[in-house]
Amino acid sequence: MSRNRPRPLVSAATLKNAYDRRSFLISAGGASVGTLLAARMAFIAIVENEKYKVEAESNRVNLSLIPPRRGWILDRNGSPLASNRADFRVDIIPERMQDPAAEIGALAKLLALEPDKVGDLLDKVEKSRGYAPVEVANGLNYDQFAAVSVRLPDLPGVVPQRGFSRYYPTGPSVGHLIGYVGPASAEEYEKDHDPLLITPGFKVGKDGLEKDFEQQLRGVPGARRVEVTAQGRIVRELETRDDVQGQPIKLTIDGPLQDFAARRTGLQSGAVVVIDCHTGGVLAMTSMPAFDPNSFVGGIGRLRWKMLNENDHIPLLNKSVRGLYPPGSTVKPLATLALQQAGVAPDEHVFCPGGYRLGNRFFRCDAVHGSVDMPTAIEKSCNTYFWTMAHRVGYDAIAPIAKLMGLGHEFELPGTPQRYGTVPDSAWKMRRYDQQWTDADSLNAVIGQGYVLVSPLQLAVMVSRIASGHALRPSLLFGHSKPIGADLPFTAEQLAVTRSGMYRVVNGAGTARGARIQIGDIEMAGKTGTAQVRKLVNRGHVADWASRDHSLFVCYAPAAAPRYAMAVVIEHGGFGASAAAPIAKDVMTYLFDPPTALDTLHRLEKEWGGTPPQRMARQYADYVGEAGFEAPPPATLDIQRPSGIDAESRGAAPEMPEPVGRASPAAQAPAASPTPTGGTP
Repeated sequence: MSRNRPRPLVSAATLKNAYDRRSFLISAGGASVGTLLAARMAFIAIVENEKYKVEAESNRVNLSLIPPRRGWILDRNGSPLASNRADFRVDIIPERMQDPAAEIGALAKLLALEPDKVGDLLDKVEKSRGYAPVEVANGLNYDQFAAVSVRLPDLPGVVPQRGFSRYYPTGPSVGHLIGYVGPASAEEYEKDHDPLLITPGFKVGKDGLEKDFEQQLRGVPGARRVEVTAQGRIVRELETRDDVQGQPIKLTIDGPLQDFAARRTGLQSGAVVVIDCHTGGVLAMTSMPAFDPNSFVGGIGRLRWKMLNENDHIPLLNKSVRGLYPPGSTVKPLATLALQQAGVAPDEHVFCPGGYRLGNRFFRCDAVHGSVDMPTAIEKSCNTYFWTMAHRVGYDAIAPIAKLMGLGHEFELPGTPQRYGTVPDSAWKMRRYDQQWTDADSLNAVIGQGYVLVSPLQLAVMVSRIASGHALRPSLLFGHSKPIGADLPFTAEQLAVTRSGMYRVVNGAGTARGARIQIGDIEMAGKTGTAQVRKLVNRGHVADWASRDHSLFVCYAPAAAPRYAMAVVIEHGGFGASAAAPIAKDVMTYLFDPPTALDTLHRLEKEWGGTPPQRMARQYADYVGEAGFEAPPPATLDIQRPSGIDAESRGAAPEMPEPVGRASPAAQAPAASPTPTGGTP
């Protein structure tokens, strides 16, 4: 049985009361929320006004760094060996890319990138960290730049820019001397987290002088403020602070001479070093074949790098300071100075029957020279004479003079990591091999074989000291020449004997008669050398390039009043100085008679297939073709390439620079460097 509960009475009054209560609660809640929102808005608008103003401004305004232009590297005449040129380029920031493979593929079509370049970019993107940019291409024309710019909405992370890139007017002629630049690596950024290092387009020195003088050459970055949309499109430029270009570096190098010496090396592998006998300034220091530093500016491709590494002429080695070679007979002049100090009379004669017997072994000379004295021994390069005298006085009496003349030393030259080489003696052999020095060791060492190893730079220093009579110290920075060294411990008569022999090598019946120069009354003195690579029955020309002897030649001119000293080393050039002496002759001719030397160079370059950059372009095209890719078009033969710093820029004999320390105070002051600009010289 259910109980009926009475229903509550609902009247107009009760309904009104319920409605009022609910309205009050809702109104109170709304007022509370409104009060909180108003308070929060007031807090944001007043207390945190500056914070959100900055954030809003950062959304509207984009602030970016402008990479500074690098300081120029100048030759002694103020012409640029390394400068900057305006260009268009495209970079990518991997962190901002949505589909790297698709975007790089699109860029490859727009910019006509080579297949190996595409592969390199994909590898770099995969290995990149953070917002470090990767350069896609530089030196673009305006049409290419515009084609990428209009596609930016479909290419997130792609950054086209206008700026400056490093430029080396003479390319491979200065590759090893100057070095090269490239994008900063992730490891370099991790060291100090400098935002400049990940700024698109910024490059750092990677080798040579570019690396050694990085802080001086770098400069101060600029900044650019632009108004952008929410999608990042630039609306207008608001403000720009210009960058400050890096400081220039001025070298003792003679730019046109450097270019001529490098190009005159031709198809050979070797080095040429020229030193001013009055100051010790290095006028040229080449190593060929070399790499083109311009190809490293945007990052070198894998195929080009592989090609350089596989070349048996080793273009990545700076042979002028890191190549070590037996000096052969080029050390015989210094041996005569040591022999004179040991009491050997210059007019004492030794009979050469074609060799020298030591115990049961017969050391064979290159010819039967008959009776020879000291100057004639240099002129004829008679091994028998030097074997006889070295056996008499011992090589321990010669080694100190070799070191005094610069062999076995590392010199204070920036950007040139060197190798000491070896000037052996009895103490050295005991330390190195725990063996006694033998008479056979003396016979080998006195003619520049056996344990003796030197660099082309050391040979150039040696001949500059013989020519000047001073312990010259080579220098590379113009206006910072090292003090003229002390007089060498030889009498004028002793030096005259050695110089007489070297004069007769070229101008008498010596071993370099073909290197005689015909420029008025200017004559050259020198000494040939052959560095035996392996023991051969036939010391002449052999088919296997790597089995041939090295060819060396040292010289100075004018013979009567030495001003320039030179060393030329040609790897596997063959017996005698048949490869090195003609190069030295033409380089020395260029110093006194540029038009004549240029005529010879142009004729030879036509036979060789063009200048070094042109030959390298064809070599790369062939290499790429063999790798199965479409080869780039070969360079055309155009020998006349005036740039103001190449060999052709010198149409007349140069004025000889005044020797530091021997001129008037005005002449001693270094010439003022021109104010460098950012564009192409």
